[in-house]
This record gives sequence, C-alpha cells and structure tokens, in this order.
Amino acid sequence: MQNFFFIDDCPAKDLGGGVTRRILAHDKDLMVCLLHFNKGSIGALHSHPHTQSTFIKSGAFEFEVDGVKKVVRAGDTLYKQPGVIHGCVCLEEGELIDIFTPQRDEFLEA
Repeated sequence: MQNFFFIDDCPAKDLGGGVTRRILAHDKDLMVCLLHFNKGSIGALHSHPHTQSTFIKSGAFEFEVDGVKKVVRAGDTLYKQPGVIHGCVCLEEGELIDIFTPQRDEFLEA
C-alpha cells in the first residue's frame, strides 16, 4: 500500500477542452483527484455509481447537481450522491479537488 503521493509524481492528464486531471492519493476504497479548469471549460453533465465530494480550491464554477444550478467559489464544497446527474462550467480559471468512494477504476485504466 502506498501512503505518500507527491504532486510531482502525479502526471496531469489532458482531458481536452481546457481541463486536466491529476490522480492523487487513492486505493480501492477512496480516490482524490486535482482538476484544473481554464475559464469557459465545461465538465459535461454525467452520473456515476460513486459517491463524490468536490472542494473548490480556486476560481469560480457554476455547478448543476440534480437539476439545481449554483455558483460556487474557493472554499465551497459539494456532495454528489451515487447516480445523481451533475456537471459544471468554469466561470473563473480554477482548481477542484474531487474525492470519490470507491475509487474510479476507469481513471486508472486510461
């Protein structure tokens, strides 16, 4: 089991459209990811069977969760239950920290 994950050892994957993702600390039960969004970038509406929490590290985003839209900024958090439809638009360049349980195996396969 790995206990330390250093940012320089976690490559940024270009997801396209001005979004990158780094997979940080993780095991089969939990995964932490750092995402960077350029202004205007979109996290398309989607759902998945994982529980997810998002911490807004910097910037501003309009999130839609279960049909409700809200603007969130640095320091705010979101909770997304399994299966809920959610997505975002980046209003000001920024970073998000996503935490999933269990880990997103498909992120490791790519």
